[in-house]
Amino acid sequence: MRRKYNPYALPPWLKKSRDVLHQFAIPFCIFQGIRTILFPTAFDVLFLIALVLITVALKIELL
Repeated sequence: MRRKYNPYALPPWLKKSRDVLHQFAIPFCIFQGIRTILFPTAFDVLFLIALVLITVALKIELL
């Protein structure tokens, strides 16, 4: 049986790193989006998709 996710049960260092990632996620997405528009490569597009997915997951508190 799967346990429920409780963000309050996380260790303090993990909470802090999650908060820092949440703070920098949108600026990194914007920078990567501009970079992808100017110099499109397959890696840049995949990296932008991964960043957007991480940002969405952080916003709806899945991570």
